[in-house]
Amino acid sequence: MTGEPAALPLLQMALRVEQDIFVIRQRGREVAAVVGLEHQDQVRIATALSEVARDLLRTTGGADVSFHIDAGADGRFHLRADLAPVSPLPGGRYEPQSGAVSRLVDTLSVSTVEGVTVVRMSRRLPASAPMPTPARLAEFRTELGRTGPSSALDELTVQNGQLIAALDEVRSQRDELAVLNEELAETNRGVLALYNQLTEELEETNRGVVALYAELDEKSAQLRAASESKSRFLANVSHELRAPVTAIIGLGRLLTDSASDPLTAEQGRQVDLIRSSAADLLNLVNELLDLAKAESGRLEPDLADVDLRPVFGQLRGTLRALATRPGVELVVEEPAAPALLRTDEVLLGQVLRNLLHNGLKFTERGEVRLRARQLGDRWNFEVSDTGPGIASDLHDRIFEEFYQVPGATRVGGTGLGLPYARRLVTLLGGTLELTSAPGRGSTFTVSLPTGGM
Repeated sequence: MTGEPAALPLLQMALRVEQDIFVIRQRGREVAAVVGLEHQDQVRIATALSEVARDLLRTTGGADVSFHIDAGADGRFHLRADLAPVSPLPGGRYEPQSGAVSRLVDTLSVSTVEGVTVVRMSRRLPASAPMPTPARLAEFRTELGRTGPSSALDELTVQNGQLIAALDEVRSQRDELAVLNEELAETNRGVLALYNQLTEELEETNRGVVALYAELDEKSAQLRAASESKSRFLANVSHELRAPVTAIIGLGRLLTDSASDPLTAEQGRQVDLIRSSAADLLNLVNELLDLAKAESGRLEPDLADVDLRPVFGQLRGTLRALATRPGVELVVEEPAAPALLRTDEVLLGQVLRNLLHNGLKFTERGEVRLRARQLGDRWNFEVSDTGPGIASDLHDRIFEEFYQVPGATRVGGTGLGLPYARRLVTLLGGTLELTSAPGRGSTFTVSLPTGGM
């Protein structure tokens, strides 16, 4: 974010009356959506803002609120909200009324900035969020400036909808959630005639949201543990399978060796089938090992300045032998100099080799082409083919483990190559997208930041 004034916020607001709490909650959710936070994180930070704003209005009489984007020590960007009380905090400290508020954000603290005490909270942006360049931040401010706060009733309606969605995710508490749903429905009917009770009902809703997201965080931890167990299982099984499969390949090679007793034609054909099947199985085992490493977080990118021209030259040489069909041409375009990118050369080579091999496997005539071009602060790598193409409703499914497009099984493969490629691209801080339609071929686009993750 070179050249971006550090003190220039995305949005500024004032908290002085109860009505401002609704506006701060709504605008906080809008800011989170604009900068790229996922829906659940938008609700989390909006709920935390509402709770902290209510506490400060009671204890200090109000606050000045501002939103910023910071570069964190972890190399990721964060959405930060500062609430500067209009009068000193009691005892110079802030303790939220709800102890679960701190679970809704990554950080919650009291800081002194240029002599001013602020209550500061932040939430980390996902890797897929737009890069907050100065131009992008200016667009964010313009977009936020075009929208205005809605009524408190509209905000309560939105919040109630979010709560209902959260209730659906916690099915284990069906009885309690059904009672709460009835209370919320009654609240909605009563708000039109009893506007003076709006604040009390919103407090009750917030408490429910905080409790529910605490439960969801616990479920997420359980899911992460289950995923880690699956990765360990894949790694252990793959290691156990490699030794006997390698032995089968070695024994098959010995049987067909010229120094061994000659085999009949039928025996030779059967041994070739055994060796081919064992080689396919070994490829599957190796892909399972690679996938398990990526899922377990044991792959750490080794970032360095990479010249793309030697990388493309190596790909051109090693993959030319795979283009054995007479009607298929492999074209690797030379990147325009200077073709420099800060990334992990080995992982990038694996991704591009995987995509090119995939294109050669499914293209019967025409060409498979690799090109690279720099667009601003990103490099785009496009691998296109003239194969059969993929229907739009399958674009997401082909990145699922073990899934293969109907009819592709005759070509062979395990359905692990594309999921592994996308995981590697994510590790490098980029994205892998597909553009394709039946009969029009396919184009896989890898987009990576020029300066690394």
